Amino acid sequence: MKKTDEPIAVVQEFNKSIGDVWNAVTNVDLMRQWFFDNIPAFEPVKGFKTQFNVASGERNFLHMWEITNVDIPGMIMYNWKYKGYPGDASVVFELSESNSLTILKVSMNIIEDFPEDIPEFRRESCIAGWKCFICENLKRFLDG
Repeated sequence: MKKTDEPIAVVQEFNKSIGDVWNAVTNVDLMRQWFFDNIPAFEPVKGFKTQFNVASGERNFLHMWEITNVDIPGMIMYNWKYKGYPGDASVVFELSESNSLTILKVSMNIIEDFPEDIPEFRRESCIAGWKCFICENLKRFLDG
């Protein structure tokens, strides 16, 4: 993923209130059920930081998140890095309502290039990951 790439964006509609979707994307107990099951803590508060590891084969990716902006219940923005790897991204979860549906748009903007030789950092891998998390896991979780 390169900073010259277009931002990655995934959009999903939910037949839930904006509050329900906001809770699912900001309450750590709920996040563990559809996002990463080992998030140690999470608070939708500017400046909040958390770290957790995700193993992929022989590689470990220590996720380092910092909340950089929050507008409850409409938007939360993270800085997203991996310890020991170059690369830096901004991820935004934006919620809106339309015709009694809640629309979630997740955008990922690359701030600093990620290594091209690591499959998990390829654009297509990232797109597939966001689609899996938002359009499959979160949708299934909220449709319960």
